[in-house]
Amino acid sequence: MSVVAQPTDSEVFARMPEEIEVDTDKLRESIADEIEHEGGDLLRSIALSTALFAALAAIVALQAGSTVNEALVLKNEATIQQAKASDSWTYYQAKGLKAAMARSAREPWLAQDKAPPANLADEEAHYLAEQRELKLKAVEFERERDEKSAEADHMLHQHDRLAESVAFLQVGIALGAVAALTRKRLAWWASLALGVIGGLLFAYAFVGVH
Repeated sequence: MSVVAQPTDSEVFARMPEEIEVDTDKLRESIADEIEHEGGDLLRSIALSTALFAALAAIVALQAGSTVNEALVLKNEATIQQAKASDSWTYYQAKGLKAAMARSAREPWLAQDKAPPANLADEEAHYLAEQRELKLKAVEFERERDEKSAEADHMLHQHDRLAESVAFLQVGIALGAVAALTRKRLAWWASLALGVIGGLLFAYAFVGVH
């Protein structure tokens, strides 16, 4: 018999990362102002890259929120399966006790070399059969519990990667604003590098986390 305590809803909520927010409007407004005032190919390229990063960051943030919600649902389902398994094991023990009582009731008859009532043997066999059925159900509930809990943990690992992706994209957008204000290509290249890393982390969240 295996009984593993599952976290309550409040405990799962406490462990859940906070909602990811993407607020880059002011940075992109700064870039837009620079383009309006001076224009230029560099500024237009910076505006394009930061707009792409902002769109990707918004998508990643939405996916991260969805992932957390799915993880919570799975944790709740795992808790339900644990409760069912616990109930089955409780009934299993109760049937075992009844089978032992039926067996004990036969012993005085056997001690006197007398045939015990047939119903006592039937009762013992009946309770033992119910025990076997309950054990199978409990083991199945525990298997489903473990599967759902593992899937929820996988979702939370995905969320971590998604959160990192959003962070890199946001810093990339911020560096894009710096590049637009300072006209420094190096800052823009750094912005592009961070944005690409953010995109790769977004992809890794789905293909590299096990």
